[in-house]
Amino acid sequence: MQETLAYSVPGANAPPRMGPLAEMLVELNRERPPLARLRHDATVAFGPTMRVERFALGNGLKVLVLVDPSAPVVCLQTWFGVGSRHERVGKTGIAHLFEHLMFGETESVAHGAFDRMLEEAGAETNAATFLDWTYYHTNLPKDALELTLRLEAERMARLVLRDPQVSSEKEVVANERRQRVDDDVDGAVSELLYKEAFIKHAYGWPTIGWMEDIKGFTTEDCVEFYRTYYAPNNAALVIVGDVALDEALRGVQDHYGAQEPSKIPVEEVCPEPPQIAERRAEVVKPTATHKVAIGYRAPALGDFDHAPLALLNEILFSGRSSRVHRALVQEQEIASEVRGWVGSFRDPALYDIYLSARGEHTGEALLAALEPLLEAVCRAPVTEAELDRAKARIELSVLQGLETVAGKAEQIGFYETVLGDPAALFERLGAYRRATVGDLLRVARRYLVSSARTVIHVIPDGTSDEDEEDGTDAESEEAS
Repeated sequence: MQETLAYSVPGANAPPRMGPLAEMLVELNRERPPLARLRHDATVAFGPTMRVERFALGNGLKVLVLVDPSAPVVCLQTWFGVGSRHERVGKTGIAHLFEHLMFGETESVAHGAFDRMLEEAGAETNAATFLDWTYYHTNLPKDALELTLRLEAERMARLVLRDPQVSSEKEVVANERRQRVDDDVDGAVSELLYKEAFIKHAYGWPTIGWMEDIKGFTTEDCVEFYRTYYAPNNAALVIVGDVALDEALRGVQDHYGAQEPSKIPVEEVCPEPPQIAERRAEVVKPTATHKVAIGYRAPALGDFDHAPLALLNEILFSGRSSRVHRALVQEQEIASEVRGWVGSFRDPALYDIYLSARGEHTGEALLAALEPLLEAVCRAPVTEAELDRAKARIELSVLQGLETVAGKAEQIGFYETVLGDPAALFERLGAYRRATVGDLLRVARRYLVSSARTVIHVIPDGTSDEDEEDGTDAESEEAS
């Protein structure tokens, strides 16, 4: 009978060794209450060399950290999953109003002290609100991170909302609306374009809100909004820069770990019904020349068609060598300005086109000159050379936007909030690179459909001596 030799491997019965992150979390979570305990959700590649570490607190706060020691600076951003799309009829503009209120008094920080304390620490801060999100950002020296976390956590949970503060900020926002919309041609036309294009979806009302709604907000409205949406389980905290991972996470636990989550209501999205006929509106404004704003239907940011349509827009409208600029500005000399933008939103939105006439040319003349150019990209593919140039320009723009810690943080927060993937920007870069001339022909035929567009004609009222400057931020309403 063959004898079997018994032997043991040293450590065979010991628990498996933990990785560095797991060991760090054990130490960080030691004696922490459940709401303050961290878990590691994923390590996400952010380009070829960087990594985003995604964590979550027990109260639902998402924490995304990218360690970048290239300079002794940090960018901290807080992205809330609430924008104007989460409002309801009669309460439009409350998300933007709240952006202003968040720079006010808290239970332990006096009015005006938030900005002053950060400025004294060498930091700069601001915020923005748009259709799908609201975010707050601070650029700071690395040694000011603890202070910034404390202040941000304070205003997330302990903002003071009283009648005087609310009334004061309502007047600030009302004045902002007058300047950016009521007294600004581009702002008013953009607002009208979306109002006419969207019948059901909340994208049809402006981020800044209708004036009657702004004036009608009560302190109780603001308290309800704050308690509902300004909660850790509706926020993503993004930290990018020269930080030690364990120290940054410990600071997050210390300052956010006691906050309770809220019950976020299910969003009642009203899908926009198909548009089967062109919509037109005409407005008279104090402008020196005729203008035309056009809104074609556009896919959502996460849609397969979004990247090819953005490339097509690059070929049509980006720079002096673009097709539309060459034809309408340089050759025909009937336009002084042409531009296009494909909306980058969670739901399907608009492909905005804006034309400003030169001299006495009319909006109808602009439209008549534009249509053959759009028909051309629907009839035949763009050239490979045009597509290659468009890809190179977009890729350069994307990479230039990532040169700073603030640029990296903004892309991480935006894509996490809108698409649920902090590195989706690099997926889009891949989509741009893979796009073919056939893809651009397909999206041109699918979206450049006259029967599904909205057209706003702007007629001069005869009072303006010179063309106005563009004072509207087409992408967000920012706090001053």
